[in-house]
Parts: sequence; C-alpha cells; structure tokens
Amino acid sequence: MNIIRAADYNDMSHKAAQLIIEKIRSKPDMTLGLATGSTPKGVYDELIKDHRENGTSYEKITTINLDEYIGLPTSNPNSYRYFMNSELFNHLDIPLENTHLPNGTADDISRECQRYEQLIKDLVDIDLQLLGIGRNGHIGFNEPGTAFNSRTHVVKLAESTRKANARFFKSINEVPTHAITMGIASILGSQEIILLASGSAKAEAIQQLVNGEPNEQFPASALKLHSNVTIIADEDALSLV
Repeated sequence: MNIIRAADYNDMSHKAAQLIIEKIRSKPDMTLGLATGSTPKGVYDELIKDHRENGTSYEKITTINLDEYIGLPTSNPNSYRYFMNSELFNHLDIPLENTHLPNGTADDISRECQRYEQLIKDLVDIDLQLLGIGRNGHIGFNEPGTAFNSRTHVVKLAESTRKANARFFKSINEVPTHAITMGIASILGSQEIILLASGSAKAEAIQQLVNGEPNEQFPASALKLHSNVTIIADEDALSLV
C-alpha cells in the first residue's frame, strides 16, 4: 500500500488528477472507476481544467461509478448521475453512453444489481478505481459488516452515513435510506485503486486502514488484500499515521 502525502485538499486533488491523466494518456481507451461526493470534486475540477488547457481526450474512455441512491431520479440534483454529469461529464468530450451508474429508479432493483455486476464483468477490468473513505470505513456504500466477497447489491445506509450526506439535502429526512453499490469484491477486481482522504475527520479511518488488519467491520480494510493501492491524503487526514 503506497501512501502519497499531500499538503492540503487542493494538493491532494492535483496529485490524484495528475496520476489519472498520466494513465489516460498512456491508455486512451481505459475503463475508469469513479466516485461521487465532496472528496473527489477537486480531482474532477483538475481533470476539466487539464482537458480545456491541454486537450486530454476522454472520447474513448469508459467510466463506471461505484453507487447510486435508490429512489432519486436522474433529474434530482442529489442523484449521483446528476452530480457526475454536472461536475464532470458535461465538461469533457466523453460520450454519455460510455458513462455508467446504477439505475436507482429501476422497477426491479434486484435485477438492476445483477445487470450492473454483469456490466462490470463485461468491461473485463476496471483499470483504475477512485475511492473515498467514510468515517466508519465504508467504501462505496459498503457499510461495516459487508462481506469481502460481496458483489453489486442493495445496502441500507448507516445513520452515520446519512447524517454525513445530509449537508447536500434540505434535511436528513430527504436523504435516501438505501442505495445500490458495487460490492467489495467488485471493487477489488480493479487493476489499480486510488483512495483519497482529506481533513482531520478522516484521520481515525486512515489510521485504522494503514495500521489495522483486514476486518469486515471496517470495509476499507479489504484494500489490504489488493496488490496495487495508493492512498493520497493530506496532512490532516494522515495526522495519526
């Protein structure tokens, strides 16, 4: 597990973006696994800036996202599809049909999970997967107790996760209670993983990830079982390491 230390959030975002850009330039048709939320937003800003200034092309790139809320239509600003379109895809030359997220409003959610997992398999390999980490160690929406051999599935969101995401909604009552997420085994199938962490609120989680042993009560610890993981974190997030 490689650790890249960054000065602050902006530096973390820049370092992560540079790694991604290098990968895209060396493999213009790669499959890129993406995450949503405030942590990767700075990375996406850097990718957009590079695309505009340096012309890095995403025309042959395929993206696949970790997760999506159940019950939010894509027109809802809090849906992850809306976020990805507005914060990244709409500013690149990537065809939207090459960008994939679970359908949180599918009539048959169980079948949607099967479809999405099959899509991951059909892509053969996710070349590079971008992750954040929750305070309780969740990756994607895989909450504590999720089996390491899990595949794309429905998860009931922990109250701590819903509270952490409530800042994006008018009230916590509007935060969905369930989501579709790639499973831990789905994530571990990626060729390379970059995990981002910023701020002192993530310090205990990063300390447990770096120093602890694999334990299903701390989902991110599954990354210890992967041979190519890079943590890019700022000084505050690494303060206990």
